[in-house]
Amino acid sequence: MSFQAYLDNIEAKTGKTPAAFRAWGKDKGFGEGAGLAPGVKAGTIVAALKDEFGP
Repeated sequence: MSFQAYLDNIEAKTGKTPAAFRAWGKDKGFGEGAGLAPGVKAGTIVAALKDEFGP
């Protein structure tokens, strides 16, 4: 599977584009500028994604 196919699949399942997910992460305090906010761990983001968008 190509990376683009992966992104397309996520958009088809959630209705959200990569830009929408970046905005969501910044709104949740996970992002800062072009990267992660200090101290944010991947597991925290994955848990928040599961809570909001399902398994």
